[in-house]
Amino acid sequence: MPSTIFHFATIEADLRTGIDIKDITDDLNRIIGRSGIENGTANACVVGSTGSLTTIEFEPGVVQDLKDAINRIAPKDIAYAHELAWHDGNGHSHVQAALLGPSIALPIRKGRLKLGTWQQVVAINHDNRSRKRSVEVTLIGV
Repeated sequence: MPSTIFHFATIEADLRTGIDIKDITDDLNRIIGRSGIENGTANACVVGSTGSLTTIEFEPGVVQDLKDAINRIAPKDIAYAHELAWHDGNGHSHVQAALLGPSIALPIRKGRLKLGTWQQVVAINHDNRSRKRSVEVTLIGV
């Protein structure tokens, strides 16, 4: 029976003022390639309470649709209790990020992420200023 491999890496994603969305699929696949894992699971988590991870078809129309949907759910032009305490104007950023979530788990098969033809992994900055987002990656497999 093959030994289980654990591999750890970080992706640094430069993101503009939110909502900004960046495809990190190739970065993840490069990490998987270096790990030697053929089959297993990729776990990724964005560091920070105003960032999120998800999968979409990374094309301009869907990217804009996702931005619009996020803004409809948690618009920036309404009052947030967070801003009463901190006065930083990013209450919406925290809510948006929490609704999408900071992490994702994906299957690794044949040394690559097992994704649909039109499915990419994206990092999202919801904050009202640009951010360098760290995405912590943990791979487990054989």
